[in-house]
Amino acid sequence: MQSMKTSHLKQAHYARPAQGFTLIEIIIVIVLIGLIATIVGSRILGGSDRAKFKLAQTQVDTMASKVEQYQQDVGSLPPTLDALVKAPGNSAGWLGPYAKPQELNDPWGHPLEYHVPGQSGPYDLLSYGRDGKPGGDSVDADIHHQ
Repeated sequence: MQSMKTSHLKQAHYARPAQGFTLIEIIIVIVLIGLIATIVGSRILGGSDRAKFKLAQTQVDTMASKVEQYQQDVGSLPPTLDALVKAPGNSAGWLGPYAKPQELNDPWGHPLEYHVPGQSGPYDLLSYGRDGKPGGDSVDADIHHQ
């Protein structure tokens, strides 16, 4: 009786069709995973540029506050943004440093633009955006201190 059960189980085991994935099914799944990863990656990277643009807007406004603090302490606008990091020779009243050297660059690594006198006020402070060139649209647009 025991041998009959064993032989019956062996026959049932061998009679089942083999289970698994075909090579084509595996390739289709890999292609779909790659496609999804590409779409998600492009969305994340695009979001990164938008985040850097907003960070640059905040950074320009913060740097303008530092320029104005320098002006209150020294009595004149800094000749360059470097004067916020290291005291210029003729700066009685300088209480800095007002900024760190890395703060003089926008999030894309381009130096912030600073001009005294400015075209629309006592000074102009701006970032040229992701491309680092004047003009542009979207994340390449210029970011001016208001």
